[in-house]
Amino acid sequence: MVPSDVISLIKLLFVKDKELYVFIHRITGFYPRRIDLYQLAFVHRSKPVQLPDGHWANNERLEFLGDAVLDLVVADYLYNRYPTKHEGFLTSTRAKIVQRESLNRVGRSLHIDTHVRASSHSSSHNSYINGNAVEALVGAIYLDRGYHACKQFIEQRIIRDHFDINALVNTEQNYKSRLIEWTQKFRVTIEFELVDTYNDRDNNAVFKTAVMLGGIYAADAIGYSKKESHQGASRKAFERIKTDALFREQVLSTTAPAADDTPPQL
Repeated sequence: MVPSDVISLIKLLFVKDKELYVFIHRITGFYPRRIDLYQLAFVHRSKPVQLPDGHWANNERLEFLGDAVLDLVVADYLYNRYPTKHEGFLTSTRAKIVQRESLNRVGRSLHIDTHVRASSHSSSHNSYINGNAVEALVGAIYLDRGYHACKQFIEQRIIRDHFDINALVNTEQNYKSRLIEWTQKFRVTIEFELVDTYNDRDNNAVFKTAVMLGGIYAADAIGYSKKESHQGASRKAFERIKTDALFREQVLSTTAPAADDTPPQL
């Protein structure tokens, strides 16, 4: 029986997009079975392609799938690596790995930017195109090769090759996680409200999110994803807490009583 990778190598002689075929093998260690998935993974919404059935498509569906698979694999990796750590630690550490800034750095390191299809305006104004493409690539690998191969790619080529986990757990790059931890410490409620959504001139979706602390408006920010807008609003809110004493006092005055502080019911 001929190994599947040998068959894939033979296909390389006849495939049209040889450059992408070789590129995927270089960064994953295997040859694609369905090159169409990887072609679509690198298509930004600003420059969609027409499929054989006539529909126009981009990488957003693969990005959605890849985001979920990435979260699962990273959670599994951290759960097994840190068997005694609490849920808050695991959540915060995972967020540092899967946040757009981190994935964008991974995308540049893997040279994904050389294969992304996007309008020139979007490429210069949307700094997270590469990170989004990494998630779409994960989605493509999952559909093409299954969960095991996808898990191996994430653990080896994303986590181990690009993150010093020991150093990462001691950093505080995720403003949303930091803000949530602060509100939990002082028993302040926190809400993220989607204020507005619109498209820029290249038809890229833009999200505007406001963060409320104890029911009080703290800050808002825009981003090319909800995650990005959450991070921006969290950063502004966190800076406001540190620099605006009056605002901090107002927020802390909304502190909910702890369970032990609640008077017994007669």
